[in-house]
Amino acid sequence: MGKASRRRTNRPTHTESRPAPAPFVARPFERLPSETEWVALREILPAATGPVTLTTNGTTTSATVCTVLPLAWPALHRNGGELFVATQSGATSGDPSRDIAAALLLAADVDEGTPVTAVPNPTVDSPRLQDILDTSGPFDVTVHEGFDFWVGDNELDAEGQQSLQRANESVIPTERVSGGGSVYWCIINGRTYVRWVLPYDEDTATAALARLHAGDADRLTPESRLLGAFRACGLLVPVWEVPKDATASDFPDAVTAMTDALENAADDASPLTADERRARAGLLNRQVTLR
Repeated sequence: MGKASRRRTNRPTHTESRPAPAPFVARPFERLPSETEWVALREILPAATGPVTLTTNGTTTSATVCTVLPLAWPALHRNGGELFVATQSGATSGDPSRDIAAALLLAADVDEGTPVTAVPNPTVDSPRLQDILDTSGPFDVTVHEGFDFWVGDNELDAEGQQSLQRANESVIPTERVSGGGSVYWCIINGRTYVRWVLPYDEDTATAALARLHAGDADRLTPESRLLGAFRACGLLVPVWEVPKDATASDFPDAVTAMTDALENAADDASPLTADERRARAGLLNRQVTLR
């Protein structure tokens, strides 16, 4: 028997059993209250927060979900006991729900005043937000002008205040538009947009927009223009460019009307017409996947 054969024969025949990696989930926030708000927090809002209730081991703990934390920390157990978890701190698996849940559970276990700076890769056995949050009530998101929610009174030294000021100066002006679901007005590089996280799966949303576009009914207002859409966490986020001087208060009626039009188009089960298929192809060419 040669050396190579002996080496193969002498190797252990058993392997250590390890949990499989967390699987990819196309709609990671499905079955959470206000799925579209979770997607907005994850993908398009610069500075925003929402309260949640963590339920583990028979106990309940209040926590705050936010967009980002200082130094891109995944989570923070603040002095005073408040728990914060960020949605935009980066991904460690194909399921952001597991990533955020893992960071939140770590924050609950560390001492007050301690940030969570890294999160181990979740596995198939790791809990998801749907497993550890109280989902019986609504999820209310508040948009902020800056990141002052990071800290309490007198918690920052002079250097920290300067860092916070720089972060606040970089925030994209964003406001919620009333009259619909997750609709947000923003200004980016001097141009004004309305971005809307639709509550339908990507295919349904794309077909609905195609029907409206083919019928020349896809404008929020006569002066607006549908530029395209982002694909984000299994949902679609169409983007309209609107007049530069438009404000969030200009669109509630338009959003209400568009909500009805989108619902009717999404419920239409008839095959797309030739014009609608062409419109759908154009929309697909202008879709961009976030992350």
